[in-house]
Amino acid sequence: MFSELLPNVRWSQVWEATLQTLYMTSVSVLFTLIFGIILGLVLFLTDKGNLWENKIVHAITAAFVNVFRSIPFIILIILLIPFTKFLMGTMLGAKAALPALIIGAAPFYARMVEIALREIDKGVIEAAQSMGANQLQIIYKVLIPESFPALISGITVTAIALVSFTAMAGFVGAGGLGDLAFLDGFQRSRTDVTFVATIVILLIVFIIQSIGDFFKHVTDKR
Repeated sequence: MFSELLPNVRWSQVWEATLQTLYMTSVSVLFTLIFGIILGLVLFLTDKGNLWENKIVHAITAAFVNVFRSIPFIILIILLIPFTKFLMGTMLGAKAALPALIIGAAPFYARMVEIALREIDKGVIEAAQSMGANQLQIIYKVLIPESFPALISGITVTAIALVSFTAMAGFVGAGGLGDLAFLDGFQRSRTDVTFVATIVILLIVFIIQSIGDFFKHVTDKR
């Protein structure tokens, strides 16, 4: 029945493209989480009235975040071609898409981290300081735990955005479901291939959102 409804779909090819998309998404989410939290903490802590108040560092970090989160992803891929070739040795394949994915998503997530940290009651921070907590203890035992549900929500939204980024990366030879939908589906007028690739992407997004909602609910103390 499937062969009649979807005559052009090769399931081994769909599976391979799905694995490529999952690889690009999972690796880029991991590094986006790390770099995004670091950038978000720097943005928050160096702002006026906070622990590491520093106008110059805050201005430089904010400028970096604002620039890279404002560039459309497809343009960012093109701009990063020399850097990607230097770092990865090629512009083709799933690995070659990682630098652009991480650089495009980390600043976006950093702003979400900053917003989450700003929502923490300053009385909690002051209480920790009054009990003798040092700066690292305040970061790891107060700021991050208190903002954890918001951080999970933020990385969930970012992960879903990264799935769409991987689809766009497919247009320039990164592989994955975007590549399958565009090259094997759209360009060859195989609507069934494009349809299946789209459905699989929607399933990945649904799973990511469900996992994010579960962990947000588990960690939310309110």
